[in-house]
Amino acid sequence: MDNIITQLEFYASQYGLNLLFAILILVVGLWLAKVLAKSLLNTLNKRNVDPTLSKFVTALTRIALITFVILAAINRVGIQTTSFVAVLGAAAFAVGFALQGSLSNFASGVMLIIFRPIKVGDFIEGAGQSGTVEEVGIFVTVLITPDNKVIYIPNSKLMGDSIINYSVKDKRRVDMVFGISYSDDIDKAKNVINQIISNDPRILKEPAPQIVVSALADSSVNFNVRPWVNSTDYWGVYFDITEAVKKSFDDHKLSIPFPQRDVYIHQS
Repeated sequence: MDNIITQLEFYASQYGLNLLFAILILVVGLWLAKVLAKSLLNTLNKRNVDPTLSKFVTALTRIALITFVILAAINRVGIQTTSFVAVLGAAAFAVGFALQGSLSNFASGVMLIIFRPIKVGDFIEGAGQSGTVEEVGIFVTVLITPDNKVIYIPNSKLMGDSIINYSVKDKRRVDMVFGISYSDDIDKAKNVINQIISNDPRILKEPAPQIVVSALADSSVNFNVRPWVNSTDYWGVYFDITEAVKKSFDDHKLSIPFPQRDVYIHQS
C-alpha cells in the first residue's frame, strides 16, 4: 500500500503540474478560439463579405485554432506532437490531392465572391451558358435561363472562361439590321425607321441613335439601327422595333428582300 502511495506521489509531482497546465491551456484556448472566430465573423459581416464565404472562413479558422490548442495541450503533458503533425500533414495532402477539383472550384468561388464580377440578379454569359444569376456559391454558380431552367456551373469553369455581364451598366445599345430592296428609296427607309425610333419613349436621346447604311449585300441594302436604352428595356425595345419596322415598311411599300432562286427548264 505504501508503495502505491509513493508511486502516486511520484507521478503527481512529475506530471501533476503539467497536467494542470494542459487543462488550463485547453480551457482557455477553446474559449479564445470561440471568441476569435466570433470576432472574425463580425468583422467580415461589417465589411459586407458574402455570408457564405464569411461562415466558411470563420469555421475553417476555428478548426485551425482548436487543432493548435489541442496539440499545445498534448505537448504540455509531455507527449511528443511531431508524429501527430506529420500524420495531419499527410492526411491534409491526401485529402487535397483527392479533392483537387473541388479545391479549384472553391478557390474560384472565393475569387468570384471577393472581386464580384457577377452578383445575384445579373444576366450573364459564361462557360458556354447564359442566364440570370440566382446564387454564387463556394463551389458552383447557379443560373436561371429565360425559359426557367436551372444551370449549375462549376466555379473553376466560370473563372476559366470569359464572363459577359449584361447587367453591370444601366444602359445598353440595341443592335438591329434591316434590309430593303435595291429599287427602294434609301432616304425614305431611313425616315421611316427614324420616325419609329422617335416615337418610342424607351429609347434614349443621349447617346443619339444611329441609322446608317452598313452594307450593299447580295440581295439587299442593309441598315444598321443602333438605339440606346435602359438595360431593363433591351428585349422589349428589340422585339417591338423589329415588329414596327416590318409593319411600317409594308405601309410605305418598302420591300424586305429574301433569298430567291430562279429555275429555268430547257426542253430539248
